[in-house]
Amino acid sequence: MDTMTGTGAPTRQHPTDFDTFAVAQTPSLLGLAHALTGNPHDAWDLVQETLARMGERWGRSRFDEPAAYARTVMTRLNIDRIRRLRRELPLLRQGDAAPVVELVGAVDTWLVEALATLSPRQRTALALRYVEDLDVRGIATRMGCSEGTVKSLLSRGTARLKEHAGTHGPRVRGGEHGEDER
Repeated sequence: MDTMTGTGAPTRQHPTDFDTFAVAQTPSLLGLAHALTGNPHDAWDLVQETLARMGERWGRSRFDEPAAYARTVMTRLNIDRIRRLRRELPLLRQGDAAPVVELVGAVDTWLVEALATLSPRQRTALALRYVEDLDVRGIATRMGCSEGTVKSLLSRGTARLKEHAGTHGPRVRGGEHGEDER
């Protein structure tokens, strides 16, 4: 089995295979985690917890596709994280200032602001759709919900992003009359 890509016939994995898997998958897992959480600090925590869960089961379990399984674990851990935050922080008000977070990589400020307007489930569905390139069925499987729910989350999340981009989005040069357009 190729533990780097997670393809091939299922076999018993060895601990050294997990080290190779973790090193190879960490960058892509971190990208998905950042899209899911919207925060690089929470993203690292999510990746670490995902790899810890995978590592616990690595020698005892057989994974048909460990990379896909890791992404499913990460998605479900993020859903649990969202539920826990709702329970533990009921007094957190939307108007409170969020801590300043330094972003890794080039991300437009308007996009970060737009993603922050989404509900956690909408952000999760959109991240799985556009970062992981999953179809509706794949997203439903990862999120543990129905396909209809996924369609609704994608539709409403996309509408909210379009609305935000219309008022706060990037300026595009070279309109019909050579002037700035939105």
